[in-house]
Amino acid sequence: MKSQTRIIISGGGTGGHIFPAVEIALSWKKNDPNVDILFVGSLGKMEMKTIPKYGFKIIGLWIQGLHRKSFFKNILFPIKLCISLIHSLLIIIQYKPQIVIGTGGYASGPLLFVASLLKIQTYIQEQNSFPGITNKILSNRADKIFVAYNHMNKFFLKSKIIITGNPVRKSLMSNTKTVQQSRDFFDLDSHVFTILVVGGSLGAQPINNAILDLLKICKHDVKFSTSFVTKNKVLNSKKIQLIWQTGTNHYEDICQKLNSEIDISSSIFHDISVHMFIDNMDLAYKAADVVISRAGAIAISEICFLSKASILIPSPYVTDNHQQKNAQYLSNKNAAIIIENDGVVDSKKLMQCIQRLVDDRSVINELGKNAHNLFEYNAADKIVRFIIKYNQDYAREI
Repeated sequence: MKSQTRIIISGGGTGGHIFPAVEIALSWKKNDPNVDILFVGSLGKMEMKTIPKYGFKIIGLWIQGLHRKSFFKNILFPIKLCISLIHSLLIIIQYKPQIVIGTGGYASGPLLFVASLLKIQTYIQEQNSFPGITNKILSNRADKIFVAYNHMNKFFLKSKIIITGNPVRKSLMSNTKTVQQSRDFFDLDSHVFTILVVGGSLGAQPINNAILDLLKICKHDVKFSTSFVTKNKVLNSKKIQLIWQTGTNHYEDICQKLNSEIDISSSIFHDISVHMFIDNMDLAYKAADVVISRAGAIAISEICFLSKASILIPSPYVTDNHQQKNAQYLSNKNAAIIIENDGVVDSKKLMQCIQRLVDDRSVINELGKNAHNLFEYNAADKIVRFIIKYNQDYAREI
């Protein structure tokens, strides 16, 4: 009788690490319904609430990342690291996994390190064109590293690299709901040009500030050159509406400003639907004509998967400016519009980009089509199939 495969998947802190991990787990369940999968995340981070929603177990480690600009915030780091290493050892001893997969984030560091010491098959899934510090450190200890971009041998051993692309949430492809039903879900007008604004799960202050500036623009200050037509219906060309994910770090402050400083009735905006975090992202994407987003690897993968036109505002605060490189790659292929920034987003430039898209549906269609053609979207299945075969070959050797 074949023994049950036990897998630990570790990663988190942001959706960019969590959702690839979930897609790998779901793909494995599809290939082997009897597989036993345990997640390991960081206590207090979003994965502790998100992962159970998909039906998986999760254990949290007491761990944090290094704060490069604050000595005092790092005082507990050595203690947390030691405790997390011991906790990881206990988890592995008790759970006895044959395979451990890390998708980045604080928790994956100690867990993958301990697993590699115990000679357990260890894999890394790196989403970005420039890897984070955790994956750089662990790369020499991993059996294989799954990447989305070429030329990653600058950071990892060439013999360990497997190019698969990035796993994307297939659940985002909503085929059961119409655009009208999706906009109804957010209490928005089904006939008004709709923009989805996302700055990541934690939020992006520069994007949020730019949107607040746009909300203060009076309707007589902006003129669209044409009416916007979709499915034979003419939209209100003087109004647009927003689905706005502010992020957990900024939600309360933005709600306060909306209540005290913004008069929607006099602005160019027909309505706004504000959220700390959007669970129903399939409906949010479906409802949107255009997406305004940071340029993280997973955000880009999802936008391209869904053939969405996007205005990308890369974060200038990330390692090696990799979001700018991600966004520039799309821009060079006429697959997105970039607004470059140094931490302050020019709201006038953002408004000009929005006007261009509202005025010309053909631009929206072209950007979306070009974006979709840039990537493959079966990365999770590729990763699972590779590991299963690698595991079988390894078992035969021993």
